[in-house]
Amino acid sequence: MEGFKNFSGSTRGRTVSALCLLLLLAPLSVAAPDSESISALRQMGKAFSSIAENASPAVVSIQVQKVATREYRQSPYGNPFEDDIFEFFRRRSPQRRSPQRQVERAQGTGFIISSDGYIFTNNHMVGGAEKIEIELSDGRTFKAETIGADETTDIAVVKIDAKNLPHLELADSDELEVGEWVLAIGNPLGLSHTVTAGIVSAKGRGQLGLAGIENFIQTDAAINFGNSGGPLLNLDGKVVGMNTAIVGASGNIGIGFAIPINMIKHAYDQLRAGGEIERGFLGIQFKEVTPDLAASLGLDRDARGVMVDSVVPDSAAAKAGLKTYDVITELDGEAVEKGNDFLNRVALLNPGTKIDVVVLRDGKPKKFNIKLGKRPSDAELAGGLPSDTAEKLGFDVANLTDDLASRLGYDGESGVVVTRVDSGSTAAQVGIEPGMLIKEVNRQKVRNKKEFTEEIKQAKKKGVALLLLQQGEDTSTVLVDLSD
Repeated sequence: MEGFKNFSGSTRGRTVSALCLLLLLAPLSVAAPDSESISALRQMGKAFSSIAENASPAVVSIQVQKVATREYRQSPYGNPFEDDIFEFFRRRSPQRRSPQRQVERAQGTGFIISSDGYIFTNNHMVGGAEKIEIELSDGRTFKAETIGADETTDIAVVKIDAKNLPHLELADSDELEVGEWVLAIGNPLGLSHTVTAGIVSAKGRGQLGLAGIENFIQTDAAINFGNSGGPLLNLDGKVVGMNTAIVGASGNIGIGFAIPINMIKHAYDQLRAGGEIERGFLGIQFKEVTPDLAASLGLDRDARGVMVDSVVPDSAAAKAGLKTYDVITELDGEAVEKGNDFLNRVALLNPGTKIDVVVLRDGKPKKFNIKLGKRPSDAELAGGLPSDTAEKLGFDVANLTDDLASRLGYDGESGVVVTRVDSGSTAAQVGIEPGMLIKEVNRQKVRNKKEFTEEIKQAKKKGVALLLLQQGEDTSTVLVDLSD
């Protein structure tokens, strides 16, 4: 990466680290505080202030406008269209009107990474936006265009037409360690340039259901709604991650997660060129090896790695000869211990890259040299809709998990939940909305995404799909044209 300006040098990082150590070692008396400890606290506070002051000019507020087609309902209890769609689903109304266009506005954060106006933010912020407006710290506003976006990692690059902008330097997030101090800057609830501090609680967090590829930095620095897309900074004032989500009860009461900046760097050049992200793909389903699984395979209980569950036909793994029950223990000479780490290491390689893999087959080591293929889209990996059908319908679905059922009021129901509806799409035109439950396709019950996909494929042969929908306690049917 070129052209990234460093707002603070490594000297500050060493100073603050020393101060943090001093705070841990210095005895603090409630009755008579130690003057050296108080002085250390003051210096630490000033160091944080300096980092925030230098970094804040490169942090921007993002306003987006999206247009969605909704089926309006009148209610005697007021306007049913709250920001939280789950509140809407709890309301009841007997009256319906034809689908109408609904303008949706959202606010988030981004940070400038080059003097000529390139900005990092989250895909969930700007994806599908018809209008993006950037406000700088000095109050100037600019219209922005999306240069590239990646749903799989929730990364987006937008650009404004401006020169000589303050910008942040990117760190090496692989060097980040658990326990390090970090600062988050964002615009929660419209409160611009809010700064919070905390530590790195964990690295390599995955399987959270937040993105297709997950390798999150976990932090206890408060990340509120509106912080999405903001920078997570180390003590040198360099970006180690991009704040993306909070998992918890409400507000900032929860656990914050940030995308490691190295993952963003890997995607940046391809996104800046306006192309899609191409990632390496081995072509296996796997399980992380646990002591019980190791014992069942005849291995020592302390064995580590990932066991091949299944091999995708015609994939790189299939061509190389990997088999079910093979335990992958090494990738390019490095031990494989965590499944999420293994997935990310492969995904950060380009298609066509040759890798060396060591497996245990029937307890004996066996080495393979494998040429990686290209990772399919998330929808294809999840057994989702065929790409042409998804594009025509303009929506996607997810399995009805216990959590979704509880939040949407679908306890005891079966079906798939609509997760995304493209404005102006066939789905939007007939009134399909995010959060609706699809129970049947052409009078055939669907219990999960796989069954839904199969029924849609069959319906496409007929050119039409009759969907049975549920929203709250109300059910209805819509007819969707699938003809070419």
